[in-house]
Amino acid sequence: MFRHRGNRRTLIHNLKLASLLSFVAGIVNVTGFFSVQRLTTNVTGHFAYFADGLVQKHFGEAWTYLLYIMVFLCGAFFSNTLIEVVAKKNMRYINVIPVVIEIGILVFIAFLGKSTLIRKANIIACSLLFAMGLQNALVTYISNSVVRTTHLTGLFTDLGIELSQLFFYRKEENLKRLISSIKLRFTIICSFFLGCVVGGYCYFFYGTLTLLLGAACLLSGIVYDSVRYRVLALKRKYL
Repeated sequence: MFRHRGNRRTLIHNLKLASLLSFVAGIVNVTGFFSVQRLTTNVTGHFAYFADGLVQKHFGEAWTYLLYIMVFLCGAFFSNTLIEVVAKKNMRYINVIPVVIEIGILVFIAFLGKSTLIRKANIIACSLLFAMGLQNALVTYISNSVVRTTHLTGLFTDLGIELSQLFFYRKEENLKRLISSIKLRFTIICSFFLGCVVGGYCYFFYGTLTLLLGAACLLSGIVYDSVRYRVLALKRKYL
């Protein structure tokens, strides 16, 4: 799921990766919004708020939204820089380390008290945006830009185009590739939606501790990948 990259990846690899990370993004999205009233998985809306702040001459507010945008960018920059650096030393850990950092951020925020959430809302929003920028860059790198997990606007656009193409593509090879792409986009959208619903329901009872569910999902993905790799290595050795 995390180990295969580029041409080595199959639809199954991408479906597993997309469902896991989109579910986590959905949890972060709703938890961030409920806890600090900020969008924490994408920056599209923040551009509008930034422009509105400038027009209304609320410059402090405008620069805050610009900061959100830049923090997401920094998360993506840091993720890929880390991957490139680690790749020169040990390819085995290039995808694990960014995920571990994301887990650390989610766990740290999960245990913050309500008073801290109120006083440090912008810092918490920045932390979650950094984590989502990091995740989005990682999954883009792993899947060779096929999978995106933290925002849905482009996905719905691509899905609409591909559903339309079903009426015009007749060759079996083209149809097979098109249907695979549609399955992947449906998986991302549904997993994100499910993460939002589950995250929202859990937040009602557990507050920011809901982020521990996202961290647990990420950790389970790392463990699954490690165990599966070892099992396959043993099979190749003895069979």
